[in-house]
Amino acid sequence: MGHSSGIGVLDKAVLVLQTTSRSPMTLADLVDATGLPRATAHRLAAALETHRLLTRDTGGRWQPGPALRELAQGAADPLHVAAAPIVTRLRDDSGESAQLYVREGSVRVCIVAAERAHGLRDTVPVGARLPMTAGSAAQVLAAWSTESDTAELLTGAAYGARSLAEVRRRGWAQSVGEREPGVASVSAPVRDRSGAVLAAISVSGPIERLGRRPGTALAPRVLAAATALSRQL
Repeated sequence: MGHSSGIGVLDKAVLVLQTTSRSPMTLADLVDATGLPRATAHRLAAALETHRLLTRDTGGRWQPGPALRELAQGAADPLHVAAAPIVTRLRDDSGESAQLYVREGSVRVCIVAAERAHGLRDTVPVGARLPMTAGSAAQVLAAWSTESDTAELLTGAAYGARSLAEVRRRGWAQSVGEREPGVASVSAPVRDRSGAVLAAISVSGPIERLGRRPGTALAPRVLAAATALSRQL
């Protein structure tokens, strides 16, 4: 279950939130993923849905709800505050969904997202926890990790050391069907004043629209957004 607060029902509710943030879950999926009794998993998910911390997709599966975004916005984190308008502008400039990710151990967490208003899109809700083993944002966050950390991340990753070297050389990453079939993305690093990489800013969408080399058209826009955010920080 990870960290324990000593308050059992709270820890279980957080476990449900973390689990559904990885991918939408049916009740059976939730029981399998958490190990919670069926009745407990249902009671917690239903209660979280009442408070809008969870919502259901068109298939009836639980996923992160709008209240999580509202709570995150109220936290007034400097990175979040600075990033929100820039991510929105990147979405508008690129015509694709845009996100900002930070790393938490073996996962990357979406802390800001701006979705494309119409048509096919890659929906990544705020709070989503995605693996560090695939996707252009994962490549960016891995490329500027320590040598020992990078070696550990490469175990089981869809990308290799040569790919990360290329990311460092050109300053951005792209992926095509790496995290999810049919989805392409382009990402660039966001740095603090010392030059350390704090986050990865991304655009993503269907391969049929972005193509097999999405960086050709989108990298300049993503790099400009990363530079603008880095300057603000």
